[in-house]
Amino acid sequence: MAYTLPMKAPYGSWKSPITSDLIVAESIGLSAPQWHGEDLFWMESRPQEAGRNVLVRRTRDGSEQDINQSPFNIRTRVHEYGGGSLLLHDGSAYFSNYEDQQIYRQGLDDKEPTQLTHEDGLRFADGCVDIARNRIIYVVEDHRGQGEPQNTIGSVDLDDGAVTTLAHGHDFYAAPAVNPDESLLAFMTWNHPDMPWDETEIWLCEIDSDGTLGEPAKVAGGQSDGQKVSVQQPKFSPSGDLYFISDKSGWWNLYRQGQAASICQVEAEFGGAHWQFGLSTFVFLDAETIACIYSTGNVSQLAKLNIDSGELTDIALEYTSLTGLSMQGETLVTHAASPLTSPELAKVNLSSGKSEVFKRSSQLNIEPGYISLPETVEFPTGVDETSHGFHYPPTNPEYQGPSGEAPPLVVMLHGGPTSATKGILTLGIQFWTSRGFAVLDLNYRGSTGYGRAYRDRLVHNWGVTDVEDSVSGAEYLVSLGKADARKLAIRGGSAGGYTTLSALTFANTFSAGASYFGVSDLEALAKETHKFEARYLDSMIGAYPEEIELYKARSPIHHVEQLSSPCIFFQGLEDQVVPPNQAETMVDALTKKGIPVAYAPFEGEQHGFRIAENIKRSLDLELYFYSRIFNFTPADAIDPIPIINL
Repeated sequence: MAYTLPMKAPYGSWKSPITSDLIVAESIGLSAPQWHGEDLFWMESRPQEAGRNVLVRRTRDGSEQDINQSPFNIRTRVHEYGGGSLLLHDGSAYFSNYEDQQIYRQGLDDKEPTQLTHEDGLRFADGCVDIARNRIIYVVEDHRGQGEPQNTIGSVDLDDGAVTTLAHGHDFYAAPAVNPDESLLAFMTWNHPDMPWDETEIWLCEIDSDGTLGEPAKVAGGQSDGQKVSVQQPKFSPSGDLYFISDKSGWWNLYRQGQAASICQVEAEFGGAHWQFGLSTFVFLDAETIACIYSTGNVSQLAKLNIDSGELTDIALEYTSLTGLSMQGETLVTHAASPLTSPELAKVNLSSGKSEVFKRSSQLNIEPGYISLPETVEFPTGVDETSHGFHYPPTNPEYQGPSGEAPPLVVMLHGGPTSATKGILTLGIQFWTSRGFAVLDLNYRGSTGYGRAYRDRLVHNWGVTDVEDSVSGAEYLVSLGKADARKLAIRGGSAGGYTTLSALTFANTFSAGASYFGVSDLEALAKETHKFEARYLDSMIGAYPEEIELYKARSPIHHVEQLSSPCIFFQGLEDQVVPPNQAETMVDALTKKGIPVAYAPFEGEQHGFRIAENIKRSLDLELYFYSRIFNFTPADAIDPIPIINL
């Protein structure tokens, strides 16, 4: 496409083809690509079907078919975040159905599934097949009693669906794996108050002739030299050796049972934050070779690893984000994305290095000239420390900003907070950059992808370190002339919303903010959250209720007198994690102080917006809010929202 010479126009006012309508246009979520026989399978999350999760098969002739028909929805609620809800075995799909959380079996050529388990109150995830005993071994979560649900390792008989408990006693379990001759079982555990990236353990036990388990022996994890160690992904090689990922060196590297040193010790992450089941970043090509994904600076790399020599051979791909691996011969399938491509599923031939896309999350075609490419940034913060992020400059071939002016900046904050952002094509970022905003997509200290020490910077410092890095990142870009110090905005949802509100309350750097269902009351969060995160704040803030005063000191809701910057609040009225009263208290405080504030409540939304029209409306309103605060006229026609005190 040929462009005319760009015209000068105020930043923020540029007309963009990346509209809010485009962002909520038909697209799908893709996950769990895998081989079964000669066919490819993957999961699709379909917004047009209210988020229903569908297993799709692609045959060798390229035809596709849905396996589970409506109303069946493949999704487990174990740990609430789910994952590991599907298992393919011997020509059948075994899956957890969202509505009743029971396991169903469906032949891949059948039209309807058959219910296998009939245990109301039990949930299942992360299954592995024990062929010799005709069963699947699952992580089982029992909600039938009082108080917290109980988590165990259990089995489901493939004939009658009977559920048998095999291992119990830990607060959490994950990743059961059976060795090739089906004589051993490995699994991962952790206990309150730790999260799986804090301290976990891997256990190995014999499977007796009657199917019961022998006494488990700890293989890895726990503590080493007084330091917590996070281990994950126990897997057996074709020869029966047990491998896993451990961060005892300070980085999530690969290890083999019985060896103290990593088989390939590098300052890179071969694992990730275990928020969901089914994490898979390495698979065996054979007994001597592993195909793996590792990342440095949150940029993914596919590689082959020679187990004996430790030699790592990179496979050059265009992608910067890779998740999930499944092998058939020399051909691997993975979930991939890059700065120019939205998430897609790809086949990679490990011999030739050639890749082929077989499914895209979106068919939208955006002219490359409108796409802002991420620039990796490192900037000073704290006391002689460094923080990280991705800077996206304003990009639109039809416009340029006024001479001598720097653009407004939006600092974006990921959720978690133990999570990370990657430099891939995200329309929610391009919406801003194509209108003349710069964006800093921040990986504050505490984010994953930069080693254990960086991840631990947030321990007991949530609301301090992340706020400090938000401020430092914005000021760094201002110092380079890449952002206007008078037009700095900050935005985030949930945990990112907490950092947004904390930055607006406890710092004076930002001129505006947008809180999406943001946490403002840490004590309420500690009291009301589910089991998986019930003790998360013990490490992020301090023990509760012993440190109640610290919880109050870090909660913006208790310091509204310090909140002095305009803010717009987006809130689901059915949100049980962050109830509407938290946002409404903040809105009332700003109203009384005479500071510009807007409030956009949405019926039918919970913690995270899922309804297309609400996603569109919130994005438009955020743009409108900034236009009024930063004094520009957006090119988009937006039905305005009342802004109090403006």
